[in-house]
Amino acid sequence: MRAVFRLALLQARRDRGTLAAWILGIAGLGYAAATAVTTQFGEDNERAALISVAAASPAFLFLRGLPDGISSGAVTFFQGYSFTAVLAGLMSAFLVVRHTRGDEDQGRFELVGSTRVTRVSSLYATLLLGTCANVVLALAVAAGFIGAGLPAQGSFLAGMAVGAVGLFFMAAAALVAQAMPSARSANGTAAALVGAAYLVRGAGDALGTADQSLLHVTAAWPSLLSPIGWGQRIRPFTEADMLPLLVIGAGTAVLAGVAVALRRSRDLGASYIAANESGPDRAGAGLASMLGLAWRLQRGGLASWCIISAALGAVAGGLGPVVRDALEGNPSVAELMSRIVPGDAGLIDLFTTAMLGISGVLAAAAGVEAVLRLRAEEAEGRAELLLAVPASRLRWLGGTLAVAAITTTAVAASAGASAAVVLALSQAGGSGPGTVLAAALAHIPAALVFPAVTALVFALASRWSSAVGWGALAVALVLGQFGELLGLPTWLQDLSPFRHSSAMPVEAFDPEGALLMAVVAITASAAAARLVRERDLAA
Repeated sequence: MRAVFRLALLQARRDRGTLAAWILGIAGLGYAAATAVTTQFGEDNERAALISVAAASPAFLFLRGLPDGISSGAVTFFQGYSFTAVLAGLMSAFLVVRHTRGDEDQGRFELVGSTRVTRVSSLYATLLLGTCANVVLALAVAAGFIGAGLPAQGSFLAGMAVGAVGLFFMAAAALVAQAMPSARSANGTAAALVGAAYLVRGAGDALGTADQSLLHVTAAWPSLLSPIGWGQRIRPFTEADMLPLLVIGAGTAVLAGVAVALRRSRDLGASYIAANESGPDRAGAGLASMLGLAWRLQRGGLASWCIISAALGAVAGGLGPVVRDALEGNPSVAELMSRIVPGDAGLIDLFTTAMLGISGVLAAAAGVEAVLRLRAEEAEGRAELLLAVPASRLRWLGGTLAVAAITTTAVAASAGASAAVVLALSQAGGSGPGTVLAAALAHIPAALVFPAVTALVFALASRWSSAVGWGALAVALVLGQFGELLGLPTWLQDLSPFRHSSAMPVEAFDPEGALLMAVVAITASAAAARLVRERDLAA
C-alpha cells in the first residue's frame, strides 16, 4: 500500500499544473454561471420566462439539460451542469490514460515494474489520484456555487453530481486503457465515450415531457443510458435524490474492478484489442510523400470522427418530427419561440442550427487532434528518424495541416449530409437539404482556426501545443455558449471563432465572418510553417 501512495504522489506531482488548471477552470465556470443567473435573472418572473422557453425547445433541452424549477440554484444547474460534467469526464479520462497506457508507451511502466511493486500498483495509484482529483473538483464546484450565493446543501450536491460523473469516466478510461493498443487510441475512445454520454443524455432530454407550467421537464428513457443523465436526476436544488449517486457509484466500482482484473492478466505493452500491424512488405507510391504518410497515419481517426459527426446529424434529423409535433400540439410554444427566433425561422430550423453548431465544435476538435500527431511523433523520436531522409520540415508540417483541413471539412460535411438526408426522409419540414448542408459547411472557416493555432504553438513551443490547442477550443466554446449569459463584453465574446460562424439556416450566411476566419487560419498556418524550420526538435 505504501508503494501505491508513493506512486500516486509521483503522478500528482507530474500533473499538479494540469489538474489545477482543469479544476480551477471548471469551478470558475460554475461560479461565473451562478453569478450570471443571480445578477441577470434576479426576479422569479425573469427566470420563469427563461425556463419556459427552454422547456418548449428541444434544442435547449439537448444542449443544456432538464429545467427543474425557477430558483437561482435550479436555473444555474440547468444552464451549466451538462457542460461541467463533460469537462469533468474529459479531465478524468485523460488523466487515467496518461498514467496508464501513456506511461506504458513511453517505457515508464517498465522502469516502475522493475522495482518491488505489484503489476496493478500503478493502476491503483492512478485510480487513487483520479478519485482525489474528483473529490477536490466536487468541493471546488460547491465552493463556487456557495460563493455566488446559492444554498450550501444544494451546492454540495451539485458538486457531487459533477464529481461523480468524473469518477465514472475515470473508471471507464481505466478499462479502455487495458483494451486499446496505444495511448492515442485510448484517449480517442475515452473522449468518444464522454461525447456519446452527452449526446445520449441530450437525445433523452430533447424527447422529454414538459409539465403544464413549462417549468419542469421529465427526461425520456435514453437519458438513463448516460451517467450525465443520471447525474442531473439528483436535482440538487429542488427535491434532492441520492439514488442517482448510488447508481453512478455502482457503475464506477464495476468498471474499476473489471479494469483491475484485466490489468492483472495482461502483459506489459499488450492489449485486448490488437493493433493492426499487418501490411505489404513495401510501401505504396502514395507513402512516398509527407502528405501520403500523414493521410495513412490519420485515416482511421478521420473515419471515427466522421462517424460520430454523422450520428450527431442523424440525431438532429431524427428529432425533427418531435420538434414539429411539439410546435403543432402546443400553440404557446410557437408564441414563446417567436420572441427569440429572428425573422421567419421556425423551431425546426432553430433546432437544426443548434445541433450543427455542435458539429462545428467536433470538426475543430478533429483538426486539433490531427495536428497534435506532430507532437507525438516528435516526443517519441519518430520525427527525428523521419526527417533524417531528404524531406523538409515544411513538407512534414504541411502534409499534416492538409490532412487536418480535410478532416475538419469532412467532419462538418458528414453532420450536414446526415442531417439533410434524415430530415428529408422524415418530412419534418424546415429548410431544404441544400440549406442544411450549407449550414454545416458554414462552420468550417471557424473550425480551421483551431488546428492552425495549434500548429503555430507547436512551431513555437511544442511542449505546450496540446494544452494550448485543447485549451483554446474549450475557452472558445465557453465564450460562444455562455458569453451572453455571463454578461461578458462583446469584444471578449468576439475572440471566439465560433462567434463569427453563420448560424444558418436561422441567419443568413455572413461572408465577412467566414473570410476573416479563413484569413486567421491561413496566417497562423503560414507563421507555423516559417517558424518550424527555425527551431530544433524537442523531446
